[in-house]
Amino acid sequence: MIQSNYNKGLEEKIERYINGELNIEQVDELWVELIQDEYYLDYMKSVANLKEIILTKRAQAAKPKVLPLRRYASYAAAVATLLIVSVIGVMNYQSSFDTRLDQPIQLNNESVKPISDISLDVVRAAEDPTAIVNEVVKRAIKLASEGNAAEAILLLQNEIEITTQPVTIAELALSLGSIQYNHGDYKASITNFKKVISQEGISVITREKGYYFLGNAHFQLNELAEAENAFMEAYTLDGSYSRAAKRYVDALGALAR
Repeated sequence: MIQSNYNKGLEEKIERYINGELNIEQVDELWVELIQDEYYLDYMKSVANLKEIILTKRAQAAKPKVLPLRRYASYAAAVATLLIVSVIGVMNYQSSFDTRLDQPIQLNNESVKPISDISLDVVRAAEDPTAIVNEVVKRAIKLASEGNAAEAILLLQNEIEITTQPVTIAELALSLGSIQYNHGDYKASITNFKKVISQEGISVITREKGYYFLGNAHFQLNELAEAENAFMEAYTLDGSYSRAAKRYVDALGALAR
């Protein structure tokens, strides 16, 4: 397509968006402009680097407001376009992180290795069947389950930044870390699992999951001392993950000897 009018201002907005310099209302306005301009929508897709967006996009200052129906439809269509780019980005995203442990550990003729992925249904499950799961977590898990992990990660990152309740922070961070773990970003998942276990007033099962998944993330990076410490903490909580955690503790302890 040939573009007849050079729009320097719009290009500057796109560059600021890629660099994470726009707040949520400015991003909203940008998408409304882009959906009306095919050339610059294509331009946006060509310069967007999904990995950089995931790692550097700054937390938004406020929760998204309810939009008028027509404006919301335009915004949703633009987001759908970005998700097409996300598919390519996630493929590159997974290959750029640290290499996982090459060989499993042998314990009594049995292989011991970190879990390959974390079931998001396990993350979502609570020990209290009547507990209300955070709506953002529900939406993020649905997105990740449908293959939209990049959008799920951004959604959770933004929500954590504006949340003050420790229990909610732990729930958000547990989901975020699990999605990052499943896409090979073990370092980022460690940061979020540590955020889970640092919260006060959370349930034992949430803390136990935090330690157990933290141990697996360290194990994936061959950080065996850190992995053993995390598994030991999960084991001492004597919950649902105690038996599995003890198996890791025994294997890693035997290796250290």
